[in-house]
Amino acid sequence: MRENLTTNNFAQHVAAGTPLLAISTDNEQRACNLIKNAATRAIKGLGEPQIWSCDGGFANNQSADPVAALRWVMQQPEHGVYIFLDMQWYWDSNPEIQRLLIQFAQQRSNVRKCLVFIASEISIPSALSNHIVHLSQPMPNAAEITAFLQNSRTNDQFLDKILEQEDALRQMVLAAQGLDLIRLERALRLAKLTRSQQLQEVVAALHRDKKQALEQTGIIEFIDNNLKDSQVGGMGNLKKWMEKREKAFGTAELAQGQNLPSGVLLMGISGCGKSLFVKAIAARWSLPLVRLDMATIYSGTHGTPEQSLHHACQLAEAMAPCVLWIDEIESGISEQGFKSGGGSSSRVLGYFLTWMQEKSSPVFVAATANAIETLPAEVLRKGRFDEIFYIALPGLAERQEIFRIHLSAHGLDAESFDPQTLSHSSKGFSGAEIEQAVSSACFEALASQRPMTPRDIMEAIGRTVPISVTMAEQIKKIEAWAFKRAVPASDQAERA
Repeated sequence: MRENLTTNNFAQHVAAGTPLLAISTDNEQRACNLIKNAATRAIKGLGEPQIWSCDGGFANNQSADPVAALRWVMQQPEHGVYIFLDMQWYWDSNPEIQRLLIQFAQQRSNVRKCLVFIASEISIPSALSNHIVHLSQPMPNAAEITAFLQNSRTNDQFLDKILEQEDALRQMVLAAQGLDLIRLERALRLAKLTRSQQLQEVVAALHRDKKQALEQTGIIEFIDNNLKDSQVGGMGNLKKWMEKREKAFGTAELAQGQNLPSGVLLMGISGCGKSLFVKAIAARWSLPLVRLDMATIYSGTHGTPEQSLHHACQLAEAMAPCVLWIDEIESGISEQGFKSGGGSSSRVLGYFLTWMQEKSSPVFVAATANAIETLPAEVLRKGRFDEIFYIALPGLAERQEIFRIHLSAHGLDAESFDPQTLSHSSKGFSGAEIEQAVSSACFEALASQRPMTPRDIMEAIGRTVPISVTMAEQIKKIEAWAFKRAVPASDQAERA
């Protein structure tokens, strides 16, 4: 795992005489500012770092030629830190640059000079890989965002008035986590154009920019979520699990990431509400929800699978506290994939397990799986997830609750449709099939230009072949596996 760039570790590298450093960052100005602050700590009298770019060279040597710039640096008789912003465009195809850098890395001198190469994506030539220390600059943390907002408000009346509102700083910091400072500044400028001084509108603007930023990465997706757990029928044990943690730690504290659990693994039959409950967890604890599709990790669009997963986890930690929803986790981490995928699958599994065990940021991992029996035993052992829940087909009382939820969602009086009779008639139906039955009945009534009746729903039920019939063998297999290995999401009384 690549080391993160911090003020302390950069100062340590310079003080230890590390000759070559490469830094991956999406904000070169932020990286340069950190290096300037750190350089003064490393060696007394080091001076301010000098910066080279392909369009202007150094301030003291304006040659845009990278070879000439390197030779000039090597001739300097004093300690110094030299930042190269554009070297990655040249060194791949230029053996002279590679030879100069190797010689510089291997020389022994009392003069401490450190060459720093900065870019958003750095591909280090193989000849230099043993000579360059590669660091990554993570997204700004809460402390850095807080300092940025506090410093910006002194020259910005709009921001100052927003931050004067009750609890404004905390809400804005939470909303801004996961954004780089460049995007944060731009989002604030756009919010300023609306001339609205409502805190919630500014927070909404930050969420919109965050969603756009995550969409541009293509790895994880920001989910707009206003679901309530009251819109999820059944799953009494799962709801009690959440309530116990709220009583122990407080809902407000959980929303701030204090004592946030590691996560849960939700397994079960398709269409029974796994994804719905993940959204309910995030909404109930007022946490942003981001979704990771494991198929994206292996697509190759964003580098190797392990690089993609590392980037996704970094983004999630930058947004912490948050809920990271890993949808269909078995599609990326499974026994079959482990055997057929070889090295990449084992490295993805190893990184994921290490990250789950050692992550220090409050990221609640909510993973869903349809075929949990395919997951490696290392993922299922205690300590990875706080609990493993099995979500089965809804029982009689649960089906009544689900019918009431969907009838109410269509603006209908649920009790006038006799949910008990509907529940008896839909034995073996999943929550998704119940929803579809109500939607189909509504459509038929609208097409006939008349009010919907209970008979419309009964006819829709009669036309449906439920998943409990089409996948009977697979469901029995899943239930047999889960019998002693997972906690039922529903109360036993509800399952009767």
